[in-house]
Amino acid sequence: MKHKLTLKKINEFITQKVKSFDFKKLNIFAYGKRKHSLMTWLSTCFFSFTIIMIITLWLFQGVFLESFYKAIKTKNLTTCAESVCKNIDNKNIYMLIDTICDQNDFCIALCTHDVYGNYKQSYVSNPEAGGHINSLSSRILNDYYIKTRNNHGKYIDIIDTVIEEDSLFKENDFIGIEPELEKKFTKGMIYAVSFTDSEDTEILMLIYSTVTLSSSTKQTLTYQLRIITAVFVIIAVFISVSFSRLIALPLENINNTAKELAQGNYEIKFSGKGYREVEQLSETLNIATYELSQVDQMRKDLIANVSHDLRTPLTLITGYGEVMRDIPGENTPENIQIIIDEATRLSSLVNDLIDISKIEAGTMKLEATAFCLTDTIQAMFGRYNKLKEQDGFSFTLEHDQDVYVYADQLKISQVIYNLVNNAVNYCGDSKAITVRQICYDNRVRIEVIDNGPGIPQDKLKNIWDRYYKVDKSHKSAKIGTGLGLSIVKTILKLHKANFGVFSTVGKGTTFWFELARTNKDGEPL
Repeated sequence: MKHKLTLKKINEFITQKVKSFDFKKLNIFAYGKRKHSLMTWLSTCFFSFTIIMIITLWLFQGVFLESFYKAIKTKNLTTCAESVCKNIDNKNIYMLIDTICDQNDFCIALCTHDVYGNYKQSYVSNPEAGGHINSLSSRILNDYYIKTRNNHGKYIDIIDTVIEEDSLFKENDFIGIEPELEKKFTKGMIYAVSFTDSEDTEILMLIYSTVTLSSSTKQTLTYQLRIITAVFVIIAVFISVSFSRLIALPLENINNTAKELAQGNYEIKFSGKGYREVEQLSETLNIATYELSQVDQMRKDLIANVSHDLRTPLTLITGYGEVMRDIPGENTPENIQIIIDEATRLSSLVNDLIDISKIEAGTMKLEATAFCLTDTIQAMFGRYNKLKEQDGFSFTLEHDQDVYVYADQLKISQVIYNLVNNAVNYCGDSKAITVRQICYDNRVRIEVIDNGPGIPQDKLKNIWDRYYKVDKSHKSAKIGTGLGLSIVKTILKLHKANFGVFSTVGKGTTFWFELARTNKDGEPL
């Protein structure tokens, strides 16, 4: 019987498998392989570097020593041969040859041919190191001459030679039996050069040198390598432990302090010592800790202020609604207007919170057009008619001409509206707000001036932060939500506009911003 495979069964099967699967097995994929500590990693690196150095040293002083020795000898032989050839006509040539042989432990034989064309040694220097080249037959010398001529005047030959003979004393040596001889062989190099002197005499020069290190030299080098290896290992262990602790411990202390910071403890202090990068990291983290504490405090203030601003209009709307419902005759236009005003206030707060969320998400975009900035300001003053009539506020626009700009009209209107709202809230008893339009060159400067108590200089830099209050005792604004200056800052930055504030305690505050002027078509002046 075949089972009918349905989409529902497939879904149920997959859901069951997912629920039963142990995702802890995937830790290696979710979080990567388990990482070793920095101290372990640094120790391993230092020690590995030492091991690599020791292996390299053993390779060069052991495995490749013979090759290097041979290459160096070949170079020395070539240099000495060139020196002899260059000075062959010098009257002190034999003294030069003897000096070269003594300094390099070479044997040099100069050979010339007789009337029959057979080569024989005419001069031999340092024959003890000669590898028997002083006893070579004419036939062999002729062969060397032919080989040099066939190889551009130079020829290198590697031969086996006996370097010493030692008696092997055995028990039968004491009963008059002839002792056996131990013959030790070594590799030798003959460098043959054929050339002519100033009298066109053909000369064959043979230079002999051993190219195998003696056993005593090898033993000495091996012994030295063992000592160096042991010293390097001890130093590597000491350096690995000491330096890894010196580097890793400050970072470990910073990590432990950062864990406390993650728990919300903003009173901690990062103190990294040891080297410049750790000190710089500590300073950066201390700055970040301070900024986080400020942000946390602003968050608490934001929650408190938003809660207060939401509670007050909601309480009024609820209270007046219940009065109008329960008490006959209270359904008056005045009570209804209060409910409408508070609902509008709530709507403004929600809109400002939406704008703040757009700012944080980076989704606020500009839709620039050419418009008359002067007309926009005058039209916006119409929103404050109620404040003029009921509370006695006065709004003045000082300008000498109409100005056009190329910008986002809605957002620039929001900037001016928020700045005027701020002036209304802090203008004091004068209740006079002035908007001044100043034109210079190809720019226009807008100033919003109140005559309120002013702001201390040390607190001016913080007023652009959302819900920041110079006076910490909370007081509901007459108009606006308390988020206006933060929104103003972001909008002006999007327009790449210059802006700022200056204030004098007891005389008032002036907020300003500047935009580039254009004609009616949006073309720069």
